[in-house]
Amino acid sequence: MTAQDLQAARRKVLIVSPHFAPINAPDMQRVRMALPYLRDNGWEPVVLAVSPESVEGGVLEPLLEGTYPADIRIVRVKGIPARLTRLVGVGSLWWRCNRALNKAGEKLLGCERFDLVFFSTTQFGAFSLGPRWKRKFGVPYVLDYQDPWINEYYKNTGTRPPGGKLKFGISQWSARRAEPKALRGASEVIAVSSAYGETLKKHYPWFDPKTVKFLPFGASEADLAVARTHRPTDPVVDFDDGYIHHVYTGRCGPDMTTALKILFRAFKHFLLLRPDEAKRIRFHFIGTDYAPRPFGREWVIPTAAAEDVGAYVSECCYRVPYFDALYYLTRADALIAIGSNDPTYSASKIFSYVLARRPLLVVFHRDSPVLALANAMKCGQRYSFSGDKDVERVAVSVAEEWFGEGKMGQLVEADLSAFFPYSAKSMTKELAKSFDEALEAKASST
Repeated sequence: MTAQDLQAARRKVLIVSPHFAPINAPDMQRVRMALPYLRDNGWEPVVLAVSPESVEGGVLEPLLEGTYPADIRIVRVKGIPARLTRLVGVGSLWWRCNRALNKAGEKLLGCERFDLVFFSTTQFGAFSLGPRWKRKFGVPYVLDYQDPWINEYYKNTGTRPPGGKLKFGISQWSARRAEPKALRGASEVIAVSSAYGETLKKHYPWFDPKTVKFLPFGASEADLAVARTHRPTDPVVDFDDGYIHHVYTGRCGPDMTTALKILFRAFKHFLLLRPDEAKRIRFHFIGTDYAPRPFGREWVIPTAAAEDVGAYVSECCYRVPYFDALYYLTRADALIAIGSNDPTYSASKIFSYVLARRPLLVVFHRDSPVLALANAMKCGQRYSFSGDKDVERVAVSVAEEWFGEGKMGQLVEADLSAFFPYSAKSMTKELAKSFDEALEAKASST
């Protein structure tokens, strides 16, 4: 078959991912990593995204655009500029760009034949386009839950939600109105956490949690290869200064205080027992807030200060480029993978930590899917907790084993055969199966 014949034989999927390369945003990573493999699995993708200039505070990273085939079609739209909506206190990407996304999506669906729509984003308002387009164009859709749309963590813990209580409350009110309709009309639902099905069942007794397919983000060894030849423009860590550098990259927040307490209290114990050795250790937390420089908020330093080890800790509390983050992982003396107090939290970056092939300390909630994956891969030194009551007990173990016995300097090779199912290639194969099943569900219902 010719290339044109192969393309004609593929089914066509419209992927709605408002954040997309060259914007560096976590919620576009599944799509970016899937694009090199979707065609091999029988699907021709077209991506619908928001133009980079419409993403307020977006971190531009051109390297990301070289990680998927250059001939994949990306349709970009512009929304209302944030400088205008900020005058009335509105900055939400969805509120500013939903009309443009809907208009562009309807134009594509009206002029071209698409077999499926895939919504992969944490801009959850986009999910509401699914029922609308299905009704108007007869096209089935798949939803990708990377976080809960209705999020009760802040209510249950009394933690201040992002954007403040008023804005968060309005967004949750809107979610409660839109989510049931989006779920009822979806042909498939995938999620990064195996717990999300039961969470949805809790809100909607009619929902069958068994229909949710657990698909964590995959990881790409090709990304790590790029990172090893990359160097940040302005590095925040000097790896040649003679210190032992522990690195964590990615979001932190108030939900991670228990794991941070364990780490810092363990180090404090070690500092008191063997001060000369401990004083050579440094901890770096990089990219802990989603805000761009210089607006990020410190999430780690207050906990380090409370445990009296602040002098040994640095925090870059603003978003950093993706390949910069991977660079720090590949150069660190040891890596820190810490988890949330929320057991449903799924941090797919654990795979990048494994592929970086550095000594690895894992501290996660005992019911976290990440801990289960880490155990399956037998990666690093692993510890679990269920709440603040476990801080001292686990900290003592970390102090004795990770620091005291020198396991922070020992690379434990992960079982990569256990990792293989979570590679970007394998995860895309599973994603394509979900697309196939969505079409089968449509066929059986007609």
